[in-house]
Amino acid sequence: MGFFRRLRAKVPTREQIQANRWLGWLAPWLGHTRLWHWSRRGVALGVALGVFFGLLIPIAQIPLSVGAAVVLRANVPAAAASTLVTNPITFGPVYFAAYRLGTWVTGERLPAHAADPATARDIHADDGIWQRLQAMGKPLMIGLAILASLIGLSTYLVITLVWRWRTLARRRIGARHRWRSKTRRSE
Repeated sequence: MGFFRRLRAKVPTREQIQANRWLGWLAPWLGHTRLWHWSRRGVALGVALGVFFGLLIPIAQIPLSVGAAVVLRANVPAAAASTLVTNPITFGPVYFAAYRLGTWVTGERLPAHAADPATARDIHADDGIWQRLQAMGKPLMIGLAILASLIGLSTYLVITLVWRWRTLARRRIGARHRWRSKTRRSE
């Protein structure tokens, strides 16, 4: 069984989600068939939305990406699953890269302690996560917006191109197979 078939088997169906007592109230919005159909456009847009919200917003990524997927008629499971691009392992490097990108774009200088990771740990040791994020401010938000937009758009384009390439390859293989069987019958 291929990867995509295993993935489809693990994704809850529309009926299962509508029957869920916690999500049943969303049934009028989640009832559209395009939200659950595995099409090139739906999956590409769903993954792009999930990656966008996964990178841009640190909390409530899944509800926001699903809401955007419902509005734009993208694939809901793909949107929800792709928000996991940021997780406890990738969170730090993604936010550090976004901060560096933001400081480069805005022209703000990095604080002297930012260049040395060993001393950067001790400076704001008593601050919570929100205070640390607020201290980074404008460069971080601008870097996250740029990073989320570029990577979201890139995932949409890559998925669309790969899906199209696979579709064309399958058609060529099918045509070649039909041609071979046709020539064998005529012999």
